[in-house]
Amino acid sequence: MKKSVAIVEDEPFIIEALTFLLENEGFGVSAISDGAEAINFIIKSKPDLVILDIMLPNVSGMKILEDVRAIDEISHLPVLMLTAKGQKKDRRAAEDAGVSKFMTKPFDNEELIKHVKLMINS
Repeated sequence: MKKSVAIVEDEPFIIEALTFLLENEGFGVSAISDGAEAINFIIKSKPDLVILDIMLPNVSGMKILEDVRAIDEISHLPVLMLTAKGQKKDRRAAEDAGVSKFMTKPFDNEELIKHVKLMINS
């Protein structure tokens, strides 16, 4: 069965780029751009990994990460935070909230795929 990745991102270009990359590696991909709907989307889609932006409409990625970690049904999911907000305080806040991996945009395609594979297969 295909491993699946849920993308929570509001930039269409980033969604397209990630979808292309991940599908070429054999992953199933689903995406949502509204932070307010993200938790229900993650619960329903039951992905093997979540790629999450910090800056989203309605609800921040940091709040979504905190919610993921607080809900037993999905608290085990690896979460890769992919953001343009790469300051130390953002990285520290994400680590404190339980992020699995923190990467900044623009990202290196090979590095992203390497981390996705490591996190899904661990």
